[in-house]
Amino acid sequence: MISDFHVHTTFSADSKADMEEYVKRAISKKIQRVCFTDHVDLNKNDNGYNFYAPDRYFAIFNKLKEKYKDSIELYSGIEFGEPHVYTDIFKQLSVLPYDYIIGSIHWIGNFFPCEEVRAKYSAKEFYTWYWEEVLKTVKHGGFDCLGHIDFPKRYYGEIYYSENDVKEIFKILLDKNMVIEINTSSLRKGCSETMPGREILEIYKDCGGKYVTIGSDSHFTDDIGADADAAKKLIKDFSLREVIYENRKMIILEN
Repeated sequence: MISDFHVHTTFSADSKADMEEYVKRAISKKIQRVCFTDHVDLNKNDNGYNFYAPDRYFAIFNKLKEKYKDSIELYSGIEFGEPHVYTDIFKQLSVLPYDYIIGSIHWIGNFFPCEEVRAKYSAKEFYTWYWEEVLKTVKHGGFDCLGHIDFPKRYYGEIYYSENDVKEIFKILLDKNMVIEINTSSLRKGCSETMPGREILEIYKDCGGKYVTIGSDSHFTDDIGADADAAKKLIKDFSLREVIYENRKMIILEN
């Protein structure tokens, strides 16, 4: 069975994908579970700044959940950028009836790994700042899953990390009963591995990590469920378990 727990729709500023078209496409691809995790972006430099509208999101989501209840399982979610920075709004949204919340780092202050930043700062420099922000956000907690843990890889095409730094992040994350996702979008962006890849998954497993979600990070209807087979292979290779969330509660799926 295929689950996709990282999907963006027209409720994200960077997607024009209609939620109902996603549902139809998922059904045609025999995807059993989908969670719509639209961006909550509050950095004023982001094109999606203050774009997300939870009332409109839930109005459409609840209608579709009922309409397609006999064909597919639909779940509500958000991907909240930098929850440790925007604590008040994160707290306000966290009490809404979401099934699942992803916490992600996209911005480091006013820096995003765009072409201009990549031309000025090496991957090693950017990753140094990035891991510091990831540590801050897992210390804050309050979400279910840390999104695309090695996110800059999607832009730089490479990864730098200190094993001790990553272990510290995982220790705190696991102590707070949070998980990581296997995000497959990097495979569509020219990378040879998912986010994370095998090296980081090995550290996660060594730190006691047992559970992961699978997400395509789709922004286009055709990408829903993309490369789920690659994620499932990693889950099998590392003896992990795939999980989903309902009402913010973890559900362990059968491998």
